[in-house]
Amino acid sequence: MRKQKQSQGHISIANGRFLSAGGEQRSWTLDPGLGSWLVHPCAAIYTVPHITDTIFCLNAEVAPENLHVNENDENQERGNWSKKSDYLLSMVGYAVGLGNVWRFPYLTYNNGGGAFLIPYVIMLALAGLPLFFLECSMGQFSSLGPVSVWRILPLFQGVGITMVLISLFVTIYYNVIIAYSLYYLFASFQRELPWSKCSISWADGNCSRSPFVTHCNVSISINEIFQANKSWVDANNLTCINGSEVYQTGQLPSEQYWNKVALQRSSGLDETGVIVWYLALCLLLAWLIVGAALFKGIKSSGKVVYFTALFPYVVLLILVIRGATLEGASKGISYYIGAQSNFAKLKDAEVWKDAATQIFYSLSVAWGGLVALSSYNKFNNNCYSDAIVVCVTNCLTSVFAGFAIFSILGHMAHISGKEVTQVVKSGFDLAFIAYPEALAQLPGGPFWSVLFFFMLLTLGLDSQFASIETITTTIQDLFPKVMKKMRAPITLGCCLVLFFLGLICVTQAGIYWVNLIDHFCAGWGILIAAILEIIGVVWIYGGNRFIDDIEMMIGAKRWIFWLWWRTCWFVITPILLMSILIWSVIQFRRPKYGQIPYPNWGVALGWCMITFCIIWIPVMAIINIIQAKGNIFQRIATCCRPAANWGPYLEKHRGERYENMSDSKKETNHEISNISDSRKPE
Repeated sequence: MRKQKQSQGHISIANGRFLSAGGEQRSWTLDPGLGSWLVHPCAAIYTVPHITDTIFCLNAEVAPENLHVNENDENQERGNWSKKSDYLLSMVGYAVGLGNVWRFPYLTYNNGGGAFLIPYVIMLALAGLPLFFLECSMGQFSSLGPVSVWRILPLFQGVGITMVLISLFVTIYYNVIIAYSLYYLFASFQRELPWSKCSISWADGNCSRSPFVTHCNVSISINEIFQANKSWVDANNLTCINGSEVYQTGQLPSEQYWNKVALQRSSGLDETGVIVWYLALCLLLAWLIVGAALFKGIKSSGKVVYFTALFPYVVLLILVIRGATLEGASKGISYYIGAQSNFAKLKDAEVWKDAATQIFYSLSVAWGGLVALSSYNKFNNNCYSDAIVVCVTNCLTSVFAGFAIFSILGHMAHISGKEVTQVVKSGFDLAFIAYPEALAQLPGGPFWSVLFFFMLLTLGLDSQFASIETITTTIQDLFPKVMKKMRAPITLGCCLVLFFLGLICVTQAGIYWVNLIDHFCAGWGILIAAILEIIGVVWIYGGNRFIDDIEMMIGAKRWIFWLWWRTCWFVITPILLMSILIWSVIQFRRPKYGQIPYPNWGVALGWCMITFCIIWIPVMAIINIIQAKGNIFQRIATCCRPAANWGPYLEKHRGERYENMSDSKKETNHEISNISDSRKPE
C-alpha cells in the first residue's frame, strides 16, 4: 500500500488491499467522508470508526529513516530511551569500566586498605557526584549532545569539542584493550591454559615461577675459588659451593606469554614491527560488535546493555564465592580491606589525591558521554535520583571487585610461598599477567579464565558503546536530517574509520601506543575541560539560574535541598579539580612502559595529541567573539550569555522562562547564535 498524493494535509489513496487485525487479506475502497487520517512518525494511518480491524499503516517505506524513534517517544526529532532501565544500565555500563577492576583494588591496597574508603567516599560526595549531576542535568534539559549543549555559554563551546575529541582518541585504544580480552578469551578454550607453564616454543631461560640460580662460587683447586655463571658450571660438571648461590627472580609464564605471544612486543616505540594479525582480527571483531549494537542508536544499544552491564556482576559474584573457598584468600582480603588497613596513611596528601582522581575518572565525568546519554531522556525524568543511583552503584562495584581480585591473588601468594605484596599488580599487569597466572593454578583454570575475560569484554564494551554514542550524538546535533536518514551507515562508517586508526595499536609496538594515548589524552585534557565546565555553568551562566532550569524538570525543591549542591558547585568542587590539576602538573613524569622509556619524538607526539584536543577551547572562543556584534567588550559579554536557541528542545516544556527561545529544530541548529537579546529577561 502506498501513499499517492499529499497536499495541505489532505491525502488521496488509491483503492487496494490490506491485512485486517485478524490477519486476513481484504479488499477496500476509501470514502473520504468515512474515516480519518492520523499523522504518525513511521507512516500515514487511516482509521475507520467502529471497525477495529480496519486500522492499517500506509507509506511504510518511511520507517527505515526513523529506526531510532518510535511513537512513544516524547521527542520525535531525536528519540528517547525506550525504558528508564535502558538509560540507567547504559549509564552504569559507561561508568563501571575496566578501571573498577584493575585500578581501584590496587589503589585501595596501596593507600591504606580499608582506610582508603574514607577519602574515597568523601571525594565522591565533594567532586564526583556534583559533576555527574551537573552533566546529566545539562544533557536532559536541552536534549543536546556535548558540543551543542554549549549554547548555554557560547564562549566555552570549545570545551564540548575537547570532550568529544578526547573521547574519540580514547575509543581508538580502548577497543584495542577489548581486542586483548577477546584474544585471551579465545585462548582460554583449551584443555590447559597456554600460559600455565613455560613452553619451549616461546619461553626463554628466564621463564620460571620460582627464583633460579644465575651464579655461584666453585672451586677448581684447594686455593682457587671463583664465581661463575650457573650454565657454565653445569656444562663443566662442577658443583656450586653451598650457600654461594646468587638467585634471580624468574619471569612468570603468563608474563612471557603476554609479551612474546599475545603482543609479540618489540623493544620500544621506535621498532614498530608488523601488524599482529590475530590481534587485528580481534580488533575488527570488537568493532563489528560495537557497530552491531549501535546501528539503531539508543534503541539497539539500550537493549544490549541488559547483558553487557549486568553480566559482569554475575561473574564477580561467582569469582568472589570461588575465591572465598581458596586457601590464602583471607590473607589477600586482609591486605585489601581488612586487618592490614593503615589509618595513618590518611595523613598523606597523596592518598587524598588518589581518591579524588579515581572518583573523577571512574565516573567518566567531562568525557561528554554523560551529556550525550542524558540528552535522550524525557524532559521530566528525575535526573537527580539517577545520578545518586549510578554513582553509588559504580563505587560499590569497585569495592566488590576488589574482593574478587584479592581473594584469588591471596591464594596465588599462598601456593607460591610469596607475600601478597609480591603478587599484587595494577592495570595491564593485573589483567593479563597476575590474574591469569593465578587462574592457571586453579583446578578448572580454563573455565575461570573464560569467565574472567568474558567479564573484561563486557565491561569494556558498554563503556565503548557510550563513547561511540557521544560521537554519533554530536553528528546528529550538527546534521540532524542526514543522521535521521543514514544513522546506520554513519555509525558503521565511524567504527570502520576508528578500526583503521587503531591498527597502529596492534602492531608489535602497539602496547606502547596504547600507553602513550592513555597517558596524555586521558589526563590533563579531561581535568581542564571539567574545570572550565563547572566554572562556565556555575560562575558565568549562573548556578542559581541553572538550578531554576533543573527545577523545571524535576519540580521545585526547598532551599535546604540545594544548599549542599550550591556549596559544592560554587566552591568545593572547582577547588578540588584545580588542586588535582596542579598536583598532576607538579608530579608529571616522562611516560614509559615498564622500564622502557619513550623516545623524544613519542613524547612530543603525545603533547601534540593533547594540544590538538584542547586548542579548540581558545579557538572557538575567538571565533564566537569575532562573529558577535559591537566593540570587544560587548562581543565578550554577548558570548558570556546563553544563545538565543538555548533552552528546552520541545516547545511544550519551555514555559514562560523560555517562551521567546529561538527554534532549535531548524536545519541550521548546529550554528550557535551569540545573540540572546530576544530572550525574556529573568
